[in-house]
Amino acid sequence: MSDKPIAVVAGGAGFIGSFLCEALLKEGKRVICIDNFSTSHVRNIEPYLRHADFQFLRLDINEPIDLESFAELEPFKVKFSGVQEIYHLAVPTSIKHFDDYRIQTLLSSSIGTKNILDLAVKYKARVLLASSSVVYGGRTKDVTVFQEDYRGIVDHLTPRACYDEGKRFAETMFYTYAQAQGVESRIARIFRTYGPRMPLFDGHQIPDFIMSALNDEEVVINGNKDFKTSMVYVTDVVDGLMRLMKAKSDPGPVNIGSDVDLLLADVAKKIVEMSNSSSEIIFKDELLFLTEIGLPSIVKVKEKLSWFPVVLLDDGLKKTIDYIRANKILLTNGS
Repeated sequence: MSDKPIAVVAGGAGFIGSFLCEALLKEGKRVICIDNFSTSHVRNIEPYLRHADFQFLRLDINEPIDLESFAELEPFKVKFSGVQEIYHLAVPTSIKHFDDYRIQTLLSSSIGTKNILDLAVKYKARVLLASSSVVYGGRTKDVTVFQEDYRGIVDHLTPRACYDEGKRFAETMFYTYAQAQGVESRIARIFRTYGPRMPLFDGHQIPDFIMSALNDEEVVINGNKDFKTSMVYVTDVVDGLMRLMKAKSDPGPVNIGSDVDLLLADVAKKIVEMSNSSSEIIFKDELLFLTEIGLPSIVKVKEKLSWFPVVLLDDGLKKTIDYIRANKILLTNGS
């Protein structure tokens, strides 16, 4: 048997999940990646499919998960070695096609989360929830910076409540399993993240800005000129998740994001300039799932995990532009 720890990443073929799988492999872990490709792509994990310590399972977490029933995992000896870490990132993240995934989103934050937690109970594994800044609700005139003890204002009867309230319920499940079952749980509240491997043409703005700029087409901002946001680069987020997982004791929910407020229009302008593009920037209606979120207080995560974002905006945008430029044909064809 290998003495390498085994980590399960649910949603591992997604944008953040694929970077997490890569980082765990580099750290010397064996990785079981679970995904159903609802809003992710095999392209994201293609470099690891032949890695001896990586195994992909095409599964829907809303169905019961029995790792020991998969012949593909025989080399990992899960029955004897168990599972040491579980990262739960599995939830649809489409913006423009949000309506198509409402039921699956609802189930992923409830039944799917239960299945992940039951897996943690079975293997006595430490389990981490990739929650979201949406648990706080939107920014208000009085509150623009969210501390972890802010209770938030979320309307549970809106078209997007299946995601927003779903994340809050998933946190409640993690807390309850920790109290009632003794599960070692962790909760990370992730703020707006960008970088390579983000889906194109789905309202995520940054990759669409870049593709439009590279094509010298109009750069469309879904919002007004005053639309503000924070943005953290994907590898910083992964570093935060892994630090949280390694914490000897549960620090409670922690924010992972950038506390720098940015005008989205300024980011779009920067992308146009960095792409040497002649594109014009225009404004269109805001999308339901793309809202003006607040800023994270990162005091707690700095104190408890010694974490803070280190990738500068210009550097992160350059890496993202280079990735999209190099993979332009594949990304445009969706293959």
